[in-house]
Amino acid sequence: MWFNPIVKAVLRSPLHGLISSSIMLITYTGRKTRENFTTPVNYLSMNQDGDQFLATISLRERVWWRNLRNRTPMIVRFRGKDHPAAAEVIEDDTGVAENLGTYLRLRPDLAKYLKVRLDATGQPKDEDIVNAAKTRVIIKTQLV
Repeated sequence: MWFNPIVKAVLRSPLHGLISSSIMLITYTGRKTRENFTTPVNYLSMNQDGDQFLATISLRERVWWRNLRNRTPMIVRFRGKDHPAAAEVIEDDTGVAENLGTYLRLRPDLAKYLKVRLDATGQPKDEDIVNAAKTRVIIKTQLV
């Protein structure tokens, strides 16, 4: 995407605070090319089962996230600092729906981008979460 170099530059600069509360850089090694890639991704800091992790959502049709399978080690530039990290990719529909539901209950304002409707109480509708999960993956990044 044409704006990725701009986002990378901002996140590596003293001005990172403008966007680093919701965007981080991940640097990983390609599984086939063995080249290093750095990609900006949106994230949400979450707690689940006593662990804190950074959750990222991607469309299944994209291919970059496949490099993160099997807890691939990577470097995450998170809030202005580099951290070693490992990712867990959740691909099964049930796991994606469960994590997507948690994500959207914390940030219901993001539901519209995933075509998930909110109920009368402002919470995401379960049937829409299930449908959205069919076309998405969740990447859970754990800082180590």
